[in-house]
Amino acid sequence: MALSGGLDSVVLLHLLRFALPQAARRVSAAHFDHSMRPGSAADAAWVRGLCAAWGVPLHAGAASVPLRTEAEARTARYAFLRRAADDAGAVAVLTAHHADDQAETVLFRLARGAGLRGAAGIPPRRGRLRRPLLSEPRAALEAYALRHGLTWREDPTNAQAGYARNRIRHAVLPELERLQPGAAAALARFADRARAAERTLEARTRTALRRALEVRAEGVIELARPVLLGYDAELRARVLRQALRALGVRVGAAGPRAALAFISTGAAGGRVSVGRGAEVERAFERILVRAARPPRPTDRPLRVPGADDGAGEALLGGHRFAVAWGTGHPGGTGHAAEFDLSAVAFPLELRAWHPGDRVALGFGTKKVKKLFVERRLPRAERTATPLVVDATGRVLWVVGVACSTHAAVREGPVFFLTVRHVEHD
Repeated sequence: MALSGGLDSVVLLHLLRFALPQAARRVSAAHFDHSMRPGSAADAAWVRGLCAAWGVPLHAGAASVPLRTEAEARTARYAFLRRAADDAGAVAVLTAHHADDQAETVLFRLARGAGLRGAAGIPPRRGRLRRPLLSEPRAALEAYALRHGLTWREDPTNAQAGYARNRIRHAVLPELERLQPGAAAALARFADRARAAERTLEARTRTALRRALEVRAEGVIELARPVLLGYDAELRARVLRQALRALGVRVGAAGPRAALAFISTGAAGGRVSVGRGAEVERAFERILVRAARPPRPTDRPLRVPGADDGAGEALLGGHRFAVAWGTGHPGGTGHAAEFDLSAVAFPLELRAWHPGDRVALGFGTKKVKKLFVERRLPRAERTATPLVVDATGRVLWVVGVACSTHAAVREGPVFFLTVRHVEHD
């Protein structure tokens, strides 16, 4: 268990050591010196003496570098507690948070605009963490300590008015109790109800995400837009947040709000950033939630100098393509096309689509972009769809989409091309 030396943790250790015989032989303590104030080393020495007197094994640690903020201290403390639990072979880590701590947390979070998840306050358990005193008011712990003649260490920073939590503890909550006796207990009960409601909503969100999910791949989740729009605004927001969390992305409230508005009204092919860590794209009736991608490498188009057999590689839209060409008939795997050799103007180039590109079809020419739209090809795939262009700038082949009629095979020698996507090879 975590033992700071303060009232709460001393009471918890006494309960475990002397009031619960089944736990007495299995309990060990862990004390972390944050080294943030004068006197912290004396607290550590006092804790060592207490554990020696009570026959409790102690795992002690201290910050290796100066810690500057409460957030840094908390992160370092819990990391130490996890290591201490691993060293002790412990199945649980106990902390002495109580109902007044819960009330402070709920009040502080609500004042900062927290939603239901934040209003749920401190969870009684999370992973190996357990908080067995969370339903007990601090007054009950003080009464227990006095009844058993316990002593403890007071952290002087707990009385400093510079910390927002201290002002809530020493000014706001006492005033609330004066105006409405039992306010702290009511806030703690509210956290319990918020936690139960949050569990219910989380279960609904998981079900909704499963129903909307179309594809999940590395770094991207594709959702069915009509399914998403069938949910109410709150559930839609939760589905989006859960998809982002599944990609390892956590964002504030503003990012999801913009993304939700985009999902409802954004044009197909558009996209919106969600904080710095992700983006949301609309690909027709699909919504692509994507973790931020590293900068795409520069395209390396491939030049085909003439009809003699050859091979090479192109890099387009961050994807690699193996290309082979020659006269005769294509072999191997991948997309293949044949052309009338007499109608091909060399050199050819395998490159990405450019705005304004057109391809000759049986009924005239059509913009390549329009072909992409008709095929419902997402924007990300368009930049990675190779085009074969001849020396005059005519598009002979939109690989995997359409072949131009300009160099269609009629009579005479045949020139072939094969293009194989080798990004994952």
